Amino acid sequence: MKAFYSPRQTGHMPSRSFYRGRFTPAHENPERVACLLRALERASCIASEPADAGLAPILAIHDADYVEFVRDAWLRWRTDDASGDVIPNVFPPSRASVRERAALPVLAQAGIFMGDLSCPIGKGTFEGAYWSAQTAVAAADAVLAGEALALALCRPPGHHAQRDRASGYCFFNNAAIAAARLRERVERVAIIDFDMHHGDGTQSIFYARGDVLTASAHADPRDTFPFFSGAADECGEGAGLGANLNIPLPAGADDDTFVAAVAALFERARTFGAQALVIAAGWDAHGDDPLSPFDVTSAAYARIARLVKAQALPTVIVQEGGYHPGAIEDALLAFLDALA
Repeated sequence: MKAFYSPRQTGHMPSRSFYRGRFTPAHENPERVACLLRALERASCIASEPADAGLAPILAIHDADYVEFVRDAWLRWRTDDASGDVIPNVFPPSRASVRERAALPVLAQAGIFMGDLSCPIGKGTFEGAYWSAQTAVAAADAVLAGEALALALCRPPGHHAQRDRASGYCFFNNAAIAAARLRERVERVAIIDFDMHHGDGTQSIFYARGDVLTASAHADPRDTFPFFSGAADECGEGAGLGANLNIPLPAGADDDTFVAAVAALFERARTFGAQALVIAAGWDAHGDDPLSPFDVTSAAYARIARLVKAQALPTVIVQEGGYHPGAIEDALLAFLDALA
């Protein structure tokens, strides 16, 4: 299996994020990468530097003015006599009603293009997010070139990023970018997301499309971020009606419950007629993760890997969440060992 990662992804170094009424050290930080790379090394899997495919694959998913904002926000912020990372402190009553948003000052744009206070933009954020997206593109290209499986070690993650909004540690939606790349040659793609949080950005991007299935097993959003997306009755709309599946799970879900839900996602991908898969792989369902309400162990990820293999489809695996150093290393290693 080919794997892709660029050291430039560590350019994104958030100094803090805001959580439960206080600024805290960011859970999503460059140290996560060292744990993930150790798991690859232990699995005898060497990550290659991705090629630079340019902005076109990112712009296939994200609005141009949003991409421009992520690229330029930090420099404009510093020029505007602000300090620290770019963090919004004002939000529009309705984003849809904002006109000529490209002409607004950076503080106003931050409230439009950033959905919360957990995705601060610093000096190296665009570089990190850009190269994270390039790893997803490289993995998709490897699969299109004949690889059965390819791993994109994406960091920062992406599945909360909407077409024109950063959220939940995410800037560019790597899974969506990989799916769009596969769609250039494949008629039907399924995105299987087993990150503990619902992939609200991915759902929003494809919600009205019938060519990409978005299927997610996650913690019940009534109790867990992102709160406002991920219910079981969200099934798509228009051409996408029936092409979205959510399986919210209760707190305390164990390995059997979690794996059964993920198995149901793969079954839906089969009936959908998927010809290729994108796996949005988060390790934050693990019971040791600081954000997890579940009792899932690393053994569950080995079982999920066997489900991936059983599909016998070209598959891109995109790294998403996971914030406990030991848990993410053990979970990824269990997953890779079962794939080998």
